[in-house]
Amino acid sequence: MAESGHASPRRVVITGLGVVSSIGMGVEEFRRGLRAGSSGAKPITVFDVEGFDHANGCEVEDFAPERWIRHLAVEHLGRATQYSVAAARMAIEDAGVSIADWRSLPGLISIGTTDGESRDLDHLVEAEIAHGPEHMSPELARRVPAGRLSAAIAQELQLSDVEAVTIPTACAAGNYALGYGYDAVRSGDAEYALCGGADAMCRKTFSGFYRLGTIAPDRCRPFDVDRKGILTGEGAGVLVLESLESALARGARIYAEVLGYGLNCDAYHQVAPNQDSVGRCMQLALENAGVKADQVDLISAHGTGTKANDVTEARAIREVFGSRPPRTISMKSMIGHTMGAASALSAIGCALAITEKFIPPTINHTTTDPECDVDCVPNVAIEAELKVVQNNGLAFGGNNAVVLLGRYDEVPA
Repeated sequence: MAESGHASPRRVVITGLGVVSSIGMGVEEFRRGLRAGSSGAKPITVFDVEGFDHANGCEVEDFAPERWIRHLAVEHLGRATQYSVAAARMAIEDAGVSIADWRSLPGLISIGTTDGESRDLDHLVEAEIAHGPEHMSPELARRVPAGRLSAAIAQELQLSDVEAVTIPTACAAGNYALGYGYDAVRSGDAEYALCGGADAMCRKTFSGFYRLGTIAPDRCRPFDVDRKGILTGEGAGVLVLESLESALARGARIYAEVLGYGLNCDAYHQVAPNQDSVGRCMQLALENAGVKADQVDLISAHGTGTKANDVTEARAIREVFGSRPPRTISMKSMIGHTMGAASALSAIGCALAITEKFIPPTINHTTTDPECDVDCVPNVAIEAELKVVQNNGLAFGGNNAVVLLGRYDEVPA
């Protein structure tokens, strides 16, 4: 976005967090889950797993959409859209803002996704194969467009002066959405932004990863020498972004400041990460944020638990940060790979780590792979003063996105 409306760029802060995850609903449950090193892994129940040798995942349980979705008909929304709208409502309430006060202001809604409403697509395809296309549900077909993940937030919150975009850059999409929101608020094009990502577990994506040989048999073990792959997960994370001036004027709690971000796409390979490109993306983020590598206190890695990703990412981190990089953790060990929600939920975890002064652990860890060689904070959270945290998001097709968050320190009056 081009900068307009303000003579100089504005500082952008995070004032609200909304979470739908397998280890907790809402920001407080999520915080407790991260600090406790909780695991969302369990046998998959949301689709038929017959024929798979193993089928664990990180499903969302006890989700009551009616609690959060008050104006739209829940049955007209796909599962990922329900997650997205619910997380947005949670984030607004957590920010302590009256949404009525923001309806007259220009805003932005940006939600990242990998699959959109692929769970509905699963059901449509099943009906077509079993009974013919004339038996495909019109209601499910109407729920499929991925644009509904963001548009439904605007409809539910009755926001009319907003740009609502859904960003489909797969597993880095949450960070893409954050970068888009940061630019909009920083430039003055928007007074606030609701940014994040959402995805629901579906058979299509599970089957794809399974055929690639990258589904772990029981649990996700990033950076461990015996890691065997990912666990697919689901959920949504939405963050409220606004200018520092706005947050201070209304006495808002500030979780963290968005310092900058970096994006690139190397198109090197459909599924394999490229070390040079990942390293370059991290460098772009540092430059954009005006942060030196030795100022970063923690890296929330993409950390999928696959052989290729963890080694490639760890090597890229050492390429940028040297032989003694910051502690490098993977929240996917707890919540699985939530696809388009992954880097958004990790960004929320980073903001909480800064505010609550702790580092979430990488669970299921026994022995660090020497080829990774990072301090992944195994199994138990630790207390820490964090000033700058880096959040990595890497995706198929070489789509990389890295966001830098910083602690906001009030200036004494």
